[in-house]
Amino acid sequence: MKHKIGFNRLGRKSSHRKSLHRNMTTSLFRYERIKTTKAKALAIRRTAEKMITRAKMDSVHNRRIMNKDIKDKEILAKLFTDIGPRYKERPGGYTRILKLGYRQGDAAEMVLLELVEEEVAEQKQGKKKPAKKAKSTQAPAKEKAKTESEPAVTDETTEEAAAESKEAPVAETATAEAEESTEKSAAEDDSTEKQKGE
Repeated sequence: MKHKIGFNRLGRKSSHRKSLHRNMTTSLFRYERIKTTKAKALAIRRTAEKMITRAKMDSVHNRRIMNKDIKDKEILAKLFTDIGPRYKERPGGYTRILKLGYRQGDAAEMVLLELVEEEVAEQKQGKKKPAKKAKSTQAPAKEKAKTESEPAVTDETTEEAAAESKEAPVAETATAEAEESTEKSAAEDDSTEKQKGE
């Protein structure tokens, strides 16, 4: 029975466990997703969600409290300027755990602990929608430019082009025949002159 067991000690002494929490939460905020065992992910999630809740309100006091655990200044700044404001309207549940299966070797259950990104996705979609409208308004302008630069194609112009293409081979063959006939007549004239000369 699980009476009076407030948290998972993870089989470590308190100093080792605190160091583990600090390192893993820093990695979670840096990469926004980490692969770990299920037991560690459940323990780290509690710590990370409390930090994000505190990071929603940017103040000197909150930064100093977070600075006890997060020693990297860049990650601390990211927590208060990017991650905290991202979940301003969300009342909790900033992380999710996705199961990956069992680790080969010790068969530990592996999971992916990541930050939820619903708000970010909605904001990106909101920004993309006007861009699509802008593209649709630009498309007719491009079509107009194409139609202005190219002559309009109608049924009459297509018929004329077809007639010209039909006439062109006929004209070429006629000129070829005329050249052949002139060559033959020239050859006949040469042969008659030779006969007369003899």
